[in-house]
Amino acid sequence: MRIISGKNKGRKLRAPKTLPVRPTTDMAKESLFNIINNHYYFDNIEVLDLFAGTGNVSLEFASRGAEKVTAVDIDSGCTRFIERMSKEMDMKNFHTIKEDVYKFLRKTNLKADIIFADPPYGFSQEDFESIPSMVFKNEMLNEGGMCIIEHFNKMDLSNVEHFSFSKRYGSSIFSFFELETEEEEEEEEEEEEEEEEEKE
Repeated sequence: MRIISGKNKGRKLRAPKTLPVRPTTDMAKESLFNIINNHYYFDNIEVLDLFAGTGNVSLEFASRGAEKVTAVDIDSGCTRFIERMSKEMDMKNFHTIKEDVYKFLRKTNLKADIIFADPPYGFSQEDFESIPSMVFKNEMLNEGGMCIIEHFNKMDLSNVEHFSFSKRYGSSIFSFFELETEEEEEEEEEEEEEEEEEKE
């Protein structure tokens, strides 16, 4: 693993082999950040990384100048590693929280522009679907924000409310969830009305 871009570009992340993680591959991560780069200026966003693992994704955001990054993971080995790396790379406004992600989502008041989650692939479909559901129910995204879930390519999250689009990279899929703007909602309503008129 390595930091792909930003002030820490090229820095390798050598995580202990004992950590219970499945890091996002560099190729998939680079593709993910290319998409994000088309939607946001990194120095203007706040990021929440759920099931942060090695911090591969949250540290990448921080390297690229994200205004604030919060990484959440229940494993103390993971949070210690992330904290150590963020300090070694002199990352400002970087916060690490050791807690169960679902408990965190139920009680937090934190809001972000991007919420990224990479749950263990052994979790159920329901576990994966509950993450974007809780994010939108608790209004955790800032205006124009995006929730991104990384999951196994055999899983389909396109029926979950607020699903926008997905991208596949090898055995992984990134599913993107967004709040519709008023303009988009109006367009959908117009399309539905037109379809009803055609049926009549």
